[in-house]
Amino acid sequence: MKLERGINLGGWLSQCCHTTEHYNTFINEEDVKKIADWGMDHIRIPVDYEVLETESGEMIEGGYDYIRNTLDWCVKYRLNAIIDLHKAFGYDFNDAGDDKKNTLFSDQAVQERFLQLWVNIVNVFSSYDNVAFELLNEVVEQENADAWNQLIDKAVTAIRAVAPTAPIIYGGIQWNSVKTLKLLEPPRDENIIYTFHFYEPLLFTHQKAYWVKNMDPEEDIYYPETMEYFIEKSKVLGYQGEVVTKANAKTMGVEFIKEMIQEAIDAASKVGASLYCGEFGVIDRAPLADTMRWYKDVEHVFSENHIGGAMWSYKKMDFGIVDEHYEAIRDDLITLWVKGE
Repeated sequence: MKLERGINLGGWLSQCCHTTEHYNTFINEEDVKKIADWGMDHIRIPVDYEVLETESGEMIEGGYDYIRNTLDWCVKYRLNAIIDLHKAFGYDFNDAGDDKKNTLFSDQAVQERFLQLWVNIVNVFSSYDNVAFELLNEVVEQENADAWNQLIDKAVTAIRAVAPTAPIIYGGIQWNSVKTLKLLEPPRDENIIYTFHFYEPLLFTHQKAYWVKNMDPEEDIYYPETMEYFIEKSKVLGYQGEVVTKANAKTMGVEFIKEMIQEAIDAASKVGASLYCGEFGVIDRAPLADTMRWYKDVEHVFSENHIGGAMWSYKKMDFGIVDEHYEAIRDDLITLWVKGE
């Protein structure tokens, strides 16, 4: 399955107001056609459990219809697709560290529900040959590394009983960090794809983001700047800034990105897994020229190492490529991502 140059449909069936009106208006066939016309080969579809099941766990048939329609549009316009379970009952990356809300790794009944949801999803969509299944968007906590491996094994077993060869995607802990793929158990077959997310340096890609602790809501951050600049500035981010403050690279830019990505490459190569970047992008509060420079460096490293990925994100979500902020560089950015030019 070709998953080389894609984009996320974030904010449609996930991280959204879960209403029929929103589902019916946020994304339609014309959006999928536009993505295909850009020259991309796939879309990633983040989906929250609320779309597919009630709070008591009963299937919502209409929720599956939104995905089915999208997969049909993808077939029509020759796109592949990833169904990404962005939020599960009992686990939301936004609630990381909250044991009362996130019970997936401590409650056997919640795990059984997670597995049943995946059986339902695969039963409905395994007839499509253009779809891959991503187990869970981001597992965050360090203490859940072993528990995540155990749940992966159970989920892959459940899915393989229905779809023996369908591509299955999953990543490591700590927001799908490149540094945690090495903690995963070796995949059981060749149709497993390791994924990571790439937003480094976070200080630049998430500048002024209200949801990042200690991020200055007013300061412009430029790219590439010096490593010394980013090391000093990233200290305020604490744990989330450590990939910069502990990096060996002497220069910010391609050298730094190569160092980061190499950890993912090494982990996947060691176990013979394919490698894919499920999310990468720059917030719509960043300077445009610097945004373009960051994308050029990331695309260069991805292309050099034959890594496919999906931009975050198509619309809204503070990263929307089709939104007004990106208008001045949108065509150049899409050409860069699709053609490497």
